[in-house]
Formats: sequence, structure tokens, C-alpha cells
Amino acid sequence: MTEQMKAAVITGPRQFAVQTVDLPEPAEGEVRVRLEGCGVCASNLTPWEGPEWMQFPTPPGDLGHEGWGKIDAVGPGVEGLQPGDRVAALSFRSYAEADIAKASMVVKLPPELDGRPFPGEPLGCAFNIFRRSDIRAGQTVAIVGIGFLGAVLTKLASDAGARVIAISRRPESLGLARRYGAAETIPMDDHWAIIERVKELTGEALCERVIECVGKQWPLDLASELVGFGGKLVVAGYHQDGPRQVNMQAWNWKGIDVINAHERDPAVQLQGVREAVEAVATGRLDPAPLYTGTYTLDQLSEALDATRDKPGGFVKALVTFA
Repeated sequence: MTEQMKAAVITGPRQFAVQTVDLPEPAEGEVRVRLEGCGVCASNLTPWEGPEWMQFPTPPGDLGHEGWGKIDAVGPGVEGLQPGDRVAALSFRSYAEADIAKASMVVKLPPELDGRPFPGEPLGCAFNIFRRSDIRAGQTVAIVGIGFLGAVLTKLASDAGARVIAISRRPESLGLARRYGAAETIPMDDHWAIIERVKELTGEALCERVIECVGKQWPLDLASELVGFGGKLVVAGYHQDGPRQVNMQAWNWKGIDVINAHERDPAVQLQGVREAVEAVATGRLDPAPLYTGTYTLDQLSEALDATRDKPGGFVKALVTFA
């Protein structure tokens, strides 16, 4: 008799159901992961709202892509992994009690991380963005938008010897940035006042690096203005709700490099996760304060709404499985 599991199915705009479905079986080169949890990504919000291109119902577990747990079955041809190995998985249907991943797309978690949540995909994204940003000691780095990603990048950049200017809308986000090493914080409220403050802090030179972490038009416009001559604008925000306009005249005049720091090469994605595993296991990075909301699978809609509305003190939601 086929084993079964619980999985979330998005049934319509802002509607879901937890269904009992057959437990998936790993094919050749795949493993099955009994999930302990899955992080909730802001990229889920647009499909959750039900744009016209979205199709319902979704496959069981769909949209969840930040899972971690223990392997409980391996397919033919898998080497170096076995049931019981605890891993972070780069898979795509992890709003469920189990998910299938390619064996090449999981990273083993060391004993130092036992009992600790580890959404490897967003942590790996942060490390890949940091590498692409080419941040060096002595630089001034502005980070626009301090949520989970912005906070981790603040820590990485400040540890690298850069002076970080954190810009964000919520006062608690600015406090979080200071906790993670920001030298300066600026409320994200007045476009021109922010630019003038950054000019003041940099002696009119503006910033060698600016990382935009919001994924909306105005933060992208603001980030563009804050890059100094010959600097780099790093687009880390996920701009999924439509086209953007840019000030190409300013980009040309300042001679800046523009980096889309979203990785699609599986090898690069895995590199980021491995770097994150090492950093958290050795204590160089402590992401625990960023996990501010824990929800059951039955509470997925609450987790998504919190990710959208950001109630006081919210940074990142995790869906966990008993």
C-alpha cells in the first residue's frame, strides 16, 4: 500500500488546502527528503495573490523551495548519500511533509547544525549575491531594504571590512541592521533626503557598491542614485511584478556596472549553500534571530500573509513539520 503524506495545494487566489497525497518515490539520481521545515520566500507572494498567469490548483507542495530535513529514501545510482543524512535541499515542492530532490542538489548538514533550522536556499542566495558584489575592505556599501536577505548581506559586508549604510522603511529593520554590523542607518522615507544624507556620509562620493534588496521600482531608482562613479549596482531584489524603467542617462554618465545577482546555474547555487553551511556551523553567521515566525502547514496562509504584511518585528517565516 502506497504511503501518504500531507501537502499544501494552492486552490485559488489566497486560498489553499492541506491534502493527503501519495508519498513521492525517488527516481534514478534522486533522493526523498522527509522535511523538518521550509522557509517562506517573498517570491511566493505574487503567485499567492493569483495573477492571471497563475494556474490553480498547484501541484502538492508547490512554491516551497527552502526545505531542509533528513533523507529517507534514495533512488538508483545515488552515491554518497543515504537515509538518515540531514540535508538542505534545493527542490521545489517543499510545502509538504516530504519532497524529491536531485541528489546533486542537496547539501549535507554537519552535526553542528543538528536541531537548528536551515533554509539553505535563501542563505545560499545571500552568499552568492555577496560574492557577485565584489565587496572589499574600505568600501562604502549601501544596502536598500533590510529583511532577511539585507540583514545577512549587512553582516557579510561589514565582516569584510566595508562600511555599511543600511536603508529601510521600518525602524525595527534599521535596528536589525545595526545588530548585524551596519555603521549607519537611514529611514527609507524621503528619496532626496536619503541621497543627500548618503552624500554627506561619503563626502559627495556616494557608494562603491549598492545592493537593492526590495524588488520594487522606487528602491531600484533610489539604489541607482546612490552608486558613485565607476561603482556597482547589485540587483538582489526579485522584480517579478512587471517591467522596470531605469535612468540609463545616469548609468551611462557614472559608468556603473549593473549586476543581476540571481543565479540559475545549479553549481553556483550549491556553492552558496555550502558557504552558508560553513559560516553558520562555525559561528561566523547566526541567522537564528531572523527566524521570527514559525507556522504549521495548516497555517501556511498566515505565514504568507505575515511575509506580505510584516507585523512588528517580523523578518522571516518558517513552516515546520512535526
